[in-house]
Parts: sequence; C-alpha cells; structure tokens
Amino acid sequence: MLYPLRFQPLFKEYLWGGRRLGTLLAKPIGDGPTYAESWEAVDHGDDQSIVANGPLAGKTLHEIVTNHRDELFGKHAPQPVFPLLFKFLDAKQTLSVQVHPNDEQGAKLDPPDLGKTEAWVVLATEPGSKIYAGLKPGVDRPTLAAAIERGTSDECLHVIEPKVGDCVFIRAGTVHALGSGIVIAEIQQASNTTFRLFDWNRVDKDGKSRPLHIAESLEVTDYVRGPVEPQVPEPTSETGIERLVDCDKFVLDRATRSEPLVLDLTNRFHLIAAIDGEVEVECQGSTMSLPQGQTTLIPACCEHVTLAPRGNATWLDMYLPG
Repeated sequence: MLYPLRFQPLFKEYLWGGRRLGTLLAKPIGDGPTYAESWEAVDHGDDQSIVANGPLAGKTLHEIVTNHRDELFGKHAPQPVFPLLFKFLDAKQTLSVQVHPNDEQGAKLDPPDLGKTEAWVVLATEPGSKIYAGLKPGVDRPTLAAAIERGTSDECLHVIEPKVGDCVFIRAGTVHALGSGIVIAEIQQASNTTFRLFDWNRVDKDGKSRPLHIAESLEVTDYVRGPVEPQVPEPTSETGIERLVDCDKFVLDRATRSEPLVLDLTNRFHLIAAIDGEVEVECQGSTMSLPQGQTTLIPACCEHVTLAPRGNATWLDMYLPG
C-alpha cells in the first residue's frame, strides 16, 4: 500500500536565480548564487523526483506511476506519467518573456510534450516587483512581431505589481514574464517546453545569449485572452479553504487554518505544500511533519488523512479535476 510520499528536491540553477530557496524556504542548496528552482514533484523524462521517505525511498516518481498506478491515481488511473509538476522559484532577476504551447501544439513537437498551463502563488516580493501577464488590449500578431523585431516586446505586455498571496493563472498561449525580487510556488502541467520572445539582452557567464524562439512564440501565442489579473479566490464549503484555480488541467486550493482538517481525497491524489507555518500529515497511524517549503504527494489509496496545523498554517492543495 502506498503512503504519503516526500521527495528529494531537484534544484535548477539559471542565471536569473538567487539564494532565497535556502534563506526563505530552508532548501539544502549549495554555495552558488543562482539557485532558481526547486522541483518538488516531477516525472518528465530524465527529470525525476526521488522518494525520500519510507520503504520506497530511492524509487523515482515514474517508477511509482508505473508500478502503483491504481493506488496512486485512483479514479484517474492509468496515466503514462505523473501529469503535474510542482516547484518553487526564486527570481532574483527578471525571467525571459516567454510563452508555452497548448496540448495540441505540444503534441506536434519533436519529441512530443504536453502543453503548459500553470499557476503561480506569490510567496515574497520586493518593492517595485512586477509580473508581466498577457498582452495589452489590441496587440495582435503583427503588432507583437514588430515589437519583437524592435526588441520592445515587453511594451506589449500587461503589468501587475503583485502582493504576497496573489495567484496568477497563466493558461497555455499567454505571453508572460516573472519579474525580479519575487518568490513563487508554481503548479503546472508536466511539461518543460518554453519559447522565448525576449531575454532583456542578457548574456551568461561566457558572454553568450540564450536562444530565442520567435517563430514558435508567434505561432502558439493566444491573441484573444488579453491582460491577465490576479485570481479572485472563491470560498469553498470548508472553513478556511479557498479555491484559487479550477481548470481542465488542475485544481488549486489554499488552506489557512489553525484547526485540523480531515482531507477528503475523493479517490484521487493530492499534492500538499506548506507555504507558511507547519502542518502535520496524519495518515493510517503515522505522522509526517511538513514545515514551510516542504511538499508531500498523498496517493489516492490513502485513508483517514488529517492535516493538523501547528498553530496557524497555510498550505496549497493541488489535484486533478473531475
């Protein structure tokens, strides 16, 4: 029988990263200055989460998907891969202006990939931090193409000045960029396909600029959606739990509670990530501590799951719809 799984964080160092995965979220990062992402749950090719607890320690998430599919997925079995990817990001510098394909477009890539719809929950900001989300009204393909040619594509983007707690929903096809000084939690489809329109004329330590994907970006951009504003949280029937995103790829809830919560799994897996304070995960007689910045995957087969905050705590709950 499966049990709540913890994974070893998979770190990604990019030129725009910083140190706050360690200082803010207590991640065991190394000495480098550009720790950009901590992948908490991933099953995407060679990028694999490794189980860190219990009898299955050392197994990859894909091995769990393959060998325990009914226990893991419940009503959503079978799945060829774990369909979601959850990560923390530290943007010390502004990320490139980019866009992701949808599932139909991703299937035509070589090799094929899922599309990438994602959602961000803002954990920290600095004065003047910005998020670029969606095109300004009236920006069509020729307008965007001309701006890219001039190196001014950022002028076509809607700008948000985010607050801690904001949730920004980025559907596939939405042109976007995460600004400097921001730490986020991100839930997305299990895809790593990114097309860059503009990279702020930056170069890496070797003086090289990262490649742009202008033709691909123009092809997959959604020119209809327009500006993107932070989500308006919706109350649920459970005290202290609000729904941030409910789409065809995932559901994202946020809980802020001081009282224990009996988690109704409804025969599906749940990804639980503590983003403020600490919560204990009680399942079938065992208890796991989940401090800020830690994540667990609770398989569909688990019974009698209780999330017990130590004092006040806030956590994210992510799962498949339907």
